[in-house]
Amino acid sequence: MQAKPFQTKIVVPFIIEMVIYALLVSAYLGLVFHFLVVWLKDLFLQQPAVYAFVSIILMILQSVGLEKLTALLVNVNRRRQR
Repeated sequence: MQAKPFQTKIVVPFIIEMVIYALLVSAYLGLVFHFLVVWLKDLFLQQPAVYAFVSIILMILQSVGLEKLTALLVNVNRRRQR
């Protein structure tokens, strides 16, 4: 049974977007581990309340930043397909 062309037009870009998103998340995690892990560990041990606040801010920035970047990539991908 072959996939309908409509389904293929939806599935392939979705898979591409997921791969790009996974790469972006991996890059972000690598950057955080490389640059912030020592500072965050010290902050956790010395000032847990500040650590909690900083961690929440980092999570929010990550989600907003990756959402904006993913939306940009999706728009570029859609324009390219037209």
